[in-house]
Amino acid sequence: MLELYQFELSHYSEKVRFVLDYKELPYRKIEVLPGLGQLDLYRISGQRQVPVLKDGGTIIADSTAIIQHLEQEYSTRPVIPTDSPQQGLCLLMEEWADASIGLNARKVLLGSLGQNAALRQGLLPPDTPEVLRSLTDSMAEFLSPDRWGWLGSGVGFSAGDIDHAHRDLRQNLEALCLILKEQPFLVADTPTLADFAVASLMMYVKFPNHPAVKIPEALKGQGVQGLADDPHFAAFFTWRDRLYTNYRRSD
Repeated sequence: MLELYQFELSHYSEKVRFVLDYKELPYRKIEVLPGLGQLDLYRISGQRQVPVLKDGGTIIADSTAIIQHLEQEYSTRPVIPTDSPQQGLCLLMEEWADASIGLNARKVLLGSLGQNAALRQGLLPPDTPEVLRSLTDSMAEFLSPDRWGWLGSGVGFSAGDIDHAHRDLRQNLEALCLILKEQPFLVADTPTLADFAVASLMMYVKFPNHPAVKIPEALKGQGVQGLADDPHFAAFFTWRDRLYTNYRRSD
């Protein structure tokens, strides 16, 4: 059986899970423990990042490389079109989603932690003692990017960086809503890698409320204020919900 080394809360792992489910391939999830577990992952794959797929004796790291491997080895329900223009657009959109949505979604989620108590509490492990939950809320103001100063700027998470990411995601969501206004999927008449990449990498903007995603219940349906709750983008998240309903499998 295929084995997926992952973080359940990783949006890049979610991209691979989406494709595995769509292709109806059985697989076993192996949750990687941050820190020590990543050392084990390094011994397996030569790097520390998830996702990593083990297919028999073959080890593949990186979500895009994993999906390309699945396309080559498992022909059922392909996610990359054979039509040249559609194939090019699909691959281009997936790369854009990885580089733009994936990074910016992390930034805006981090920027929201100081403002959204539901997000803060939902990201804590379920067995977190109440005293630590209360301490987390009392320290909310220190989670604001405005407090990070030069340190946040040095790693790309200053208040200005997060504002810029927020603007980029608004533009992305506006464009996606325009594309989906007249067609059911982003590239073709059936779902492609472009659809699954965009849907998955928006996870940090608004967490899906679906049983296949094993995240704390408090996180489901929660998201970044000003994006997840903007009525102008409701059509996009309704479209994403349909993808989850139709193509993601519960364990």
